Amino acid sequence: MSKQLEKQFHPAAPWARDILSEAVTIKGPGTTVHLSGIGAEGLGEQLEIQHPGDVYAQTKFAYEKAARALSKHDASLADVVKITAYLLDSSAVPEYLRARQEAFGDLPPPAHTLLIILGLAHPDMLVEIDLTAVTDS
Repeated sequence: MSKQLEKQFHPAAPWARDILSEAVTIKGPGTTVHLSGIGAEGLGEQLEIQHPGDVYAQTKFAYEKAARALSKHDASLADVVKITAYLLDSSAVPEYLRARQEAFGDLPPPAHTLLIILGLAHPDMLVEIDLTAVTDS
């Protein structure tokens, strides 16, 4: 019988407990899934950005896409241990965080880095996320 995967989430301070983990430790065998560049690009034949001008809707769409991509690798948002998010506008942080919280619900918060940058891959993109997930499969 193989060892079970053990994930522990460690907040940096009490105020961060429901927002982010400073570190996530993983022990045991497992599979690591890296998702990069998840944004509001549609899933059709042509590149079309969904929800132009709406950070909340683009973020929600990106996390839905991430959940679908993870499921193809026998993983889910519950397996995410690290997020790096890129936003164009610091005033959009509350809307980004609201959509992220809705996506993760009561799950332990992954380690999370949020960067405000000057541009993304497409001029209509407002947010982009990279995720790392670890499963015991």
